[in-house]
Amino acid sequence: MEVAGKPLLAHALERAALVAQEALIVTNQDLYFLTESLLENTPKAPKVSYLLEPKGRNTAPAVALAVRHIQKSHGDHAICLVLAADHLISDDAAFEIAVGQAAEQAEAGNLVVFGIRPTSPETGYGYLEVAATGDTPQTLKSFVEKPDRCTAETYLAEGRYYWNSGMFCFTVGVIAQNMAAYAGDVWDASEAAFTEALEEAGVTRFAEDSFIAQPNISIDYAVMEKAERISMVPAGFGWSDVGSWDAVAGVHAADENGNSSVGGEKVYFVEAQNTHVEITSHTEKVIAAIGVNNMVIIDTPDALLVTDRAKSQDVKLVVEGLRVVAESELTELPAIVHRPWGTYATLKQEEGYQIKRITVAPGQKLSLQYHHKRAEHWVVTQGQAMVQIGEEEFETGPGEYRYIPLGEKHRLANVGETELVLVEVQVGSYLGEDDIVRLDDVYGRD
Repeated sequence: MEVAGKPLLAHALERAALVAQEALIVTNQDLYFLTESLLENTPKAPKVSYLLEPKGRNTAPAVALAVRHIQKSHGDHAICLVLAADHLISDDAAFEIAVGQAAEQAEAGNLVVFGIRPTSPETGYGYLEVAATGDTPQTLKSFVEKPDRCTAETYLAEGRYYWNSGMFCFTVGVIAQNMAAYAGDVWDASEAAFTEALEEAGVTRFAEDSFIAQPNISIDYAVMEKAERISMVPAGFGWSDVGSWDAVAGVHAADENGNSSVGGEKVYFVEAQNTHVEITSHTEKVIAAIGVNNMVIIDTPDALLVTDRAKSQDVKLVVEGLRVVAESELTELPAIVHRPWGTYATLKQEEGYQIKRITVAPGQKLSLQYHHKRAEHWVVTQGQAMVQIGEEEFETGPGEYRYIPLGEKHRLANVGETELVLVEVQVGSYLGEDDIVRLDDVYGRD
């Protein structure tokens, strides 16, 4: 997601560079090449290394793996600052001051959490309870679960409760001791994951079996809510957790009625207020919001979301419901899927066939592969392709077509200087992404 003209991760890396010379990115292995490409366009980023996850596993395993990695290279006294990629922070100077306060607390042996002074009775965040309001660090009394509206209003009125930002600071030795004491299963599993890990040129990859054996739990539940020496640093900077659509709406410029839109010129507001519309669908369309207030309308290629802004956090309930009915691709794959070579997006799918739009970056190529259950038809619409079918290669330009029979090995490469775009029609009895047998791959994938 882009905010203020660049991806949120770019904002996070530039923020990290204000206070550190090195950053360790924990991300999914499929996003590695996309992240590297982003780094090339982020000159202010610190030196970066990677821990690549084969599957998502939550924040406690991510922190445990990061701590073990840093412990090995920098020792127990190194100070770690945990930042999320989907936060937006304003006022760099205030951020540096808060991090400096947190570092002092960490060096004194405390675990540190950053608290955000509430500006509304938000029910989508956890809260941090302290003894009194103030601008300096103080001992945390308790973590508080996401409240209902009435309780959140009480917290806001009392002033002793802060939003839990999910940003932390600690020394390697202190967090290692606390993980061993309060989350031994997570800590031990992270060690087992590292025994089968492969590290090369600043990139660590984990074996899937040992990685998914780690408990799926957040660092808050696993450690922070159990530990004894917790310090809360009140953040003096503007903060937004762009993890809900209400928060996303809040970072975009709005008209005099509080309405905003992204991704389309044909959005019309009629007697509407405080409504945000975002369009990422494959086909251009008119969207009209008439007589609605405090709404979020998100139109994507594979889903349409209409929600009250105050309820936008409840999208997770829909995701959980989809998982229960085994709609795994809807919850695991985004509408536009990024791969090391480019992207693909599903335009249409019915029984026996599906249509995809594929892009390949200049100089990149897909793996040499074949499929057990589908044939493919390719039509190039932009750029210049080299298509291998069996042992033959065919240079293919805009408007030209190639057919890949079921079971035949094939490969697609961009041999031009611009982005390659083609339409792929898959025909077969099974069209899942797991029906790929790779024979050779320049990106090292199985």
